Amino acid sequence: MPDLVHPLTQWYRANARDLPWRRDGFSAWGVLVSEFMLQQTQVATVLPYFERFLRAFPDLASLAAADSDAVLKQWEGLGYYSRARRLQECARIIVAQGGGVPDDFDALAALPGIGAYTAAAIASIAFGRYYPVVDGNVLRVQARLRALPDDIGSAAVKKRLYESLLETIRRVADPSAFNQAQMELGALICLPRPPRCSECPLREWCRALALGAA
Repeated sequence: MPDLVHPLTQWYRANARDLPWRRDGFSAWGVLVSEFMLQQTQVATVLPYFERFLRAFPDLASLAAADSDAVLKQWEGLGYYSRARRLQECARIIVAQGGGVPDDFDALAALPGIGAYTAAAIASIAFGRYYPVVDGNVLRVQARLRALPDDIGSAAVKKRLYESLLETIRRVADPSAFNQAQMELGALICLPRPPRCSECPLREWCRALALGAA
């Protein structure tokens, strides 16, 4: 896997979508909000809500102090309203603790509405921490690269891929770019059907493509 890091991250820097939470200097608060909104929701749907929400609540303190009905109003139309309630609960807990968005995986995972995936994503994207982010896109990319015959949705396969990616990410220069590059490759190129193999920066390493099983 380390041999793939450079072509993958190089492709990402040249082709990544311009998403507001990816821009240089964007706040950890913005990354936290984006991860809550992206749970069970497509990027294209999230974008207008994200920008509107941050205009209303530009930081942790403003969301923590807001009326709950006002928060739900800003979320209106995005669905899964429990996410908005948990996000506000997170803001209130963090403000009560007197700090900013935690940069530690365990501290993030202890907050309401944040599981292992979201904690890894925030720690990696916002703070450059060395945690692999394994979502459906990453699972699909990795399964094809390795030509895995197993069910990629199984807990055993996810655990095996996570452990392998954990070894890899500890050796990369930019864990945030590495994680986002894999997710972006799955979202734009390594599609469920049909994958755009001719455009893939990793095609020469892809075992599924070599076997005709991509």
